[in-house]
Amino acid sequence: MISVVIVDDQVMIRMAVKGILESAGDIQVIGEAARAAEAIEIVKREKPAVVLMDLRMPGMDGVEAIRTIDADPSLTSTRILVLTTFEGDEDVMAALRAGAHGYLGKAAEPADLIKSVRDVADGKAMLSPSAARSVIDYIAGRSGDAGTPASTQFATPQQVRSLTPREREIVRIVAQGLDNEAIAERLFISPFTVKTHVNRAMQKLGVNGRAQLVRVAYEHGLVD
Repeated sequence: MISVVIVDDQVMIRMAVKGILESAGDIQVIGEAARAAEAIEIVKREKPAVVLMDLRMPGMDGVEAIRTIDADPSLTSTRILVLTTFEGDEDVMAALRAGAHGYLGKAAEPADLIKSVRDVADGKAMLSPSAARSVIDYIAGRSGDAGTPASTQFATPQQVRSLTPREREIVRIVAQGLDNEAIAERLFISPFTVKTHVNRAMQKLGVNGRAQLVRVAYEHGLVD
């Protein structure tokens, strides 16, 4: 059973999300919070598998809450999925830098929400198409600023060159938003083999999660 804490200042949103998640059968909502500070206390106490975090709330915002949870050594197994109406590049990048493992818009279909929670709980990182586009736009904008070099925070050119041809191919496909099962189908290999290649690529690049892997792919030209 995947344990979840929902953080959103709108009670109707929390009720709707809880209903959707618990209809899946393998997800249980074990806590709710309307404020970020309250959420941190609940997460510390309950240690859920996944926190569904809104970004804009009265008082402390979601990004600061993500940063606090991510920095707590007792919560290393808790993963954070942002669920918000804000999918602009600054919002997405701020959440990812703070430690979010996924980013989803509130306009997502119920099936996508359930799948995203499962994926994040399973150790994967996910971005909605809009959030992925925002990451791309952010990187492109940074690269195009006069006198401002593109950020290479997560990997060096030498690290990228260390990837095998197969690892580069899989990183490119990951950057297109496909999960391991879809990549396996495309390349006619097993999901386990895909996972092995993804993990090796992340180790070589020094990144933590698929969201950072996507950023490296676009920063270093692995994807147009």
